[in-house]
Amino acid sequence: MGCTEVNPLVFDAARLRQANTIPERFVWPEHERPNNPSELDVPLIDLSGLRLGDAHTTFEAVKLVREACSRHGFFQVVNHWVESSLLKEAHEHMDRFFAMGLGEKQRAQRKPGESCGYASSFTGRFASKLPWKETLSFHFSPAMPHVVTDYFRSVLGDGFGSSGEVYQKYCDSMSEVSMNIMELLGLSLGVDRAHFRDFFMENDSIMRLNYYPPCQQPGLVLGTGPHCDPTSLTILHQDDVSGLQVFVDDQWHSIKPNPHAFVINIGDTFMALSNGRYKSCLHRAVVNSREPRKTLAFFLSPKMERVVRPPQDLVDQEHPRLYPDFTWATLLEFTQKHYRADMKTLDSFTRWLQTH
Repeated sequence: MGCTEVNPLVFDAARLRQANTIPERFVWPEHERPNNPSELDVPLIDLSGLRLGDAHTTFEAVKLVREACSRHGFFQVVNHWVESSLLKEAHEHMDRFFAMGLGEKQRAQRKPGESCGYASSFTGRFASKLPWKETLSFHFSPAMPHVVTDYFRSVLGDGFGSSGEVYQKYCDSMSEVSMNIMELLGLSLGVDRAHFRDFFMENDSIMRLNYYPPCQQPGLVLGTGPHCDPTSLTILHQDDVSGLQVFVDDQWHSIKPNPHAFVINIGDTFMALSNGRYKSCLHRAVVNSREPRKTLAFFLSPKMERVVRPPQDLVDQEHPRLYPDFTWATLLEFTQKHYRADMKTLDSFTRWLQTH
C-alpha cells in the first residue's frame, strides 16, 4: 500500500479524499478490518414506566436491561421524553461545525493529555491504526449550569453562542435520561433504586460530536477501532447512516439506526461499580465511500474525585471484589496519558493501579 502522508500527518478529510491511496497509519491489519456482519436484534427499553409510575412497564424494562447487560452491555431506549426538535437542532449544529475548514475547526484543537477539544483523528497520539473520524468533545457538569455555552463562546467565538445553548440543553436532557437509566440499572441489580442515581447526580461527564467522513477505500479503515468506553454509560444518537457494530457471541453485529431511540452501552466504570455483574460493551464504527456519518455521544461519568466502589449488596463469597477502588479522574488520566482505550482497558488499568 502506497503512502501519501507527510510529517506531521494531519487528518484533513477533504484533502485525503482526493488522494489515490490511504496513508498507512489509517490502514488496519487484515484480521481487524470490517466485514459484512448480520444485524443484531436489540431490545427496545421503554422508559415511560419509570416516569409515569407504571409498575408493569417498569418490570418489563428491568428484565430486559438485566438480560442485555449480563450478556453484552448494550440496549436501546425509547419514550425517553427528549424532544425531537432538540435532536434535530443538535444534529444541525453538528453539521455546521464539521462543514467548516480545518483551520477554523482547529481553533478548538485538543491539547495533549486533555479529553476535550477538536481532534482530527488521533494523529498526534498514535502511530498506527488511526480512526477515520473527527471529533469535538466538551465537558458537562450539572453543577456548572453554563459550562457548555461558555465553552463554545470562549473557544469558537460569540458566533457559536447558539450552538453552545443547544448543546447545553442537550446535555441537560442527557443527564436526566441517564438518571432514569441508572434507576433501571439499580433495580435490575437488586440494589436500592436510588443508589446509582444518587451516585451520578453530581457528574463530570463528556459530550462528543463524532464525524465519520466518506473514505475511498472503506474496507481498509475503521471509523473507531474495537474498544469498551472507559466511562460509565454512553447515550448515543445516530443519524440515518449505518456504521455502529457491537461484538456479541464472538462475532460483530451491525446496529440499524433508529431516530426515535438512544443507543445505550455500559462502560468500564459501571462494570466496576457492578462488580463485574454487567459487561462493558465492546463496539466499533465502520465508514463507507458514499456519505458521512454523524453521531452525538454523551458519556456519563462520576464526579472526578468520587470513589468508584460497588455497593455491598453486590459483594459476597460468590462475587468477591474484582476491581480495586479508584476515581474517575485517575482512570481518565490513564486513558489520556498512558493507554489507548481498547477492549482490555479496565484490566490494564487495574494492573497499573496495583503497581503505582
